Order: sequence, then structure tokens, then C-alpha cells
Amino acid sequence: MRLEFLRRAPLLAAFAVLLFVMAGCGNSSIVGKWRMAGTENQTVWEFSGNGSVLVGEVRGRYKFGDQDRIKIETPFATTVYVVELSSDQLVLQELGGSKLEFTRITEAKR
Repeated sequence: MRLEFLRRAPLLAAFAVLLFVMAGCGNSSIVGKWRMAGTENQTVWEFSGNGSVLVGEVRGRYKFGDQDRIKIETPFATTVYVVELSSDQLVLQELGGSKLEFTRITEAKR
């Protein structure tokens, strides 16, 4: 029995490390610039890979939780949203509240 555990220990350790890495990454597909739906002059939200977010000119932090949720903290408010994310569409739905819809801004290639 002990020999069996010793054989599996490296595999179990590798699996545990992988789980921690995946949990710490959050949802990297949100990284980038997103424009709120509507006219061209709508606010741009920019999500960085380090957990920071820029909402217009207001800096904040974001963190993914369970059940497709994201918490966004700025100096003015902390809000939890349910996230729907595809390659170029982002929807943030407040719990029991309003819905914000975004389109990814793609940088023109030179």
C-alpha cells in the first residue's frame, strides 16, 4: 500500500500544482479593451492580465470567483457581476440588476 502511494505521489503533486495554477489564472480571455454597446463614444473598459482594470479613467482591480462571477473594485464602488464571455462579446450582469454589454476592441494590424 505504501509503495503504491509512493508511485503516485509525483503524479498527485503535479496535479495539485496544475490546479493551483489554473485557479490563479482566472479567465485570461477577458484581457484586452472592451467598448460598452451603443455609440462610439461609450466608455472603454481595459482588463489587464495582472488583475487591474481601467474603466474610462478610473483604475480598479478585478477578480474571478465561482459560478461565472467577477468582482470589480474601484475607489467608488465594489460590484459583483455574472460574466458571459465569448471571443468578441462580453456581458456583465449585476446580480438581480442591470446588464452591461461590450464588444472587444481589436487593434488594427500594421
